[in-house]
Amino acid sequence: MLKASEQDVQKVFTRRALVLAGGKLALIGALGARLYYLQVVEADRYELLSRGNQFNLELLPPVRGRILDRNGVALADNQDNFRVEIVREQTDDVAATLSALRSIIEVPDWDVRRVLKDVKRKRAFVPVTVVENLTREEIARVAVNAPYLPGIRIEVGRSRRYPFSDTAVHITGYVAAVSESELTGDPVLELPDFRIGKSGIEKLHDLGMRGTAGRRQVEVNALGRIIRKLPGEDGEPGRDVKLTLDINLQRYATERLARGNAERLPMEDPRAQLALAQAEPAMRDLYADKQTVLVNADGKVIEAESGSAVVMDVHTGELRALASAPGYDPNPFNRGLSAKDWEELLTNPRGPLNNKAVAGQYPPGSTFKMLVMLAALESGLAGPDTKFYCPGHLELGDTRFHCWSRHGHGWLDMKQSIAQSCDVYYYELAKRIGIDRISAIAKRFGLGEATGVDLPGERRGLVPTREWKLATTGVPWQMGETLVAAIGQGFNLTTPLQLALMTARLVNGGKAVVPHLEMPSGPLPPVEDMAVDTRHLEAVRVAMSEVVNGARGTARKVQGGEGDVKIGGKTGTAQVRRITMADRASGAYKEEKPWRFRDHALFVGFGPVEAPRYAVAVVVEHGGGGSSMAAPIGADVLREALRIDPPGPTAMDESVKDTTESQDG
Repeated sequence: MLKASEQDVQKVFTRRALVLAGGKLALIGALGARLYYLQVVEADRYELLSRGNQFNLELLPPVRGRILDRNGVALADNQDNFRVEIVREQTDDVAATLSALRSIIEVPDWDVRRVLKDVKRKRAFVPVTVVENLTREEIARVAVNAPYLPGIRIEVGRSRRYPFSDTAVHITGYVAAVSESELTGDPVLELPDFRIGKSGIEKLHDLGMRGTAGRRQVEVNALGRIIRKLPGEDGEPGRDVKLTLDINLQRYATERLARGNAERLPMEDPRAQLALAQAEPAMRDLYADKQTVLVNADGKVIEAESGSAVVMDVHTGELRALASAPGYDPNPFNRGLSAKDWEELLTNPRGPLNNKAVAGQYPPGSTFKMLVMLAALESGLAGPDTKFYCPGHLELGDTRFHCWSRHGHGWLDMKQSIAQSCDVYYYELAKRIGIDRISAIAKRFGLGEATGVDLPGERRGLVPTREWKLATTGVPWQMGETLVAAIGQGFNLTTPLQLALMTARLVNGGKAVVPHLEMPSGPLPPVEDMAVDTRHLEAVRVAMSEVVNGARGTARKVQGGEGDVKIGGKTGTAQVRRITMADRASGAYKEEKPWRFRDHALFVGFGPVEAPRYAVAVVVEHGGGGSSMAAPIGADVLREALRIDPPGPTAMDESVKDTTESQDG
């Protein structure tokens, strides 16, 4: 019995051993099959994945192209961006390291909070930026104390720099970080420090100025830590953009425009201190961090003027200055503008973000009268000797249209109508020639259409026509609207650039020059002749010379002294708020108004009179009278342009020049 029982146990043991052995063989077979699959069948795939895990492709941001003025001065370039980073795995206490760093350089509280948050979210070996845009002195202090700052390291990148700040910002524009909506799939745009153009030349030529990114491989371990960096392909830097602008003239025009009729005094000047002591708190706050202050003739502190000044070569269309005030500093946009600062820019009533030279739209006022004069001459319905009597107003039906001179100008011919800017004379001309001829000549001389200047955001202004009014309002055109249009009011809207273009075409012999800001790479194409009678253009030039150089010209105060360049021009004052009959009767229209209700002051000019080289257009927003505010600015800017670049031989027809000298001498 016992023997049989042992045999049964042996059989069971043997059977179980065989089952176990079979299981082991099955597992070994499955493992072998899997190893064969991974190492033989999928060998190429996993080799590729392994290599991809070992070597990563790293993009190197390209150096952005510069923006240069006509003399090669950089208006936008790149500078070293020194920044301090911290690596969590290299310090036992991040907070203590940051505290030690703050004893050496300034690190704002919000940056400390951000770093403490970021180091927890990122891997221990990944560096986190603490502060950037440090000076060389600050970096030197950090470097000297590096042994006592575990985990701290210094890195150098590149960032955009605008050395002239608000002087040229409306031309250069600015760069800023790429937004979600601007991502196009280009991996370069996703680099943390990459910036693209958001306005101005930076936006217009963004693709060309970006350049091409470089590439290199970096060897990393399984955790993603960089072990070594391998040589790669160098990128291509972005192309430079050279402009026709002269930064010295641009700087002068901007400062002269902002100053207006006030005097700029240093803060230590006793007159400045007295004026500030008597100023309102808001005005004192405005100048709290300034080194100079604007004080007018009454000894009062004033805010800088708002407006635009444009200088244009009348023969080539080159723009030498395109000033818009006030401006703003574009440098903070590169670093990231705070919500508070952005809100202040948006709500500023003087519109610092607006490029007034190309996007500001204003009634041209009396600067429009030369076009009405030319339309009358071209139509043959009036001539230089045509005279009208100005009693100070004109009656049309039951409406009285006033001249700016309350008591009138008496009998005037065409030249004196421009020199003295008589409104009644142009009411009479408008009745003869009609709105159709006025609108047609205005469009021929560049108004009511975009000039095509190489800057984004240009506005086209408005030259009203019968068809436009009917389509817009559903009401037919009225004769009274023709009279108002003839003195540059009513529906008329122009930009300062358009006014400079109009002036250039009037004084260059009727050539259809086109304004441009980018320096051409080759010779300019021939300028189209506008087929305007040169005798009529000469009559306009003589009249504009009389405005400045005549005994009764509205801008005679800016004719200059001995040795000054002789210039011509035309003043203009554009109403912002209509003067009612009640205002005239009470004299209320002469009272001091809040800034936003004051008239715009305008001036267009050219020089030299005998051989025009440059045209200027100045608009001072709510500046008051054109003769008292805009004309002095325009004359100074024009003479500065001629001082910087004295006139040489021009393409002007010698017979036209001789006629000017005989009539104007």
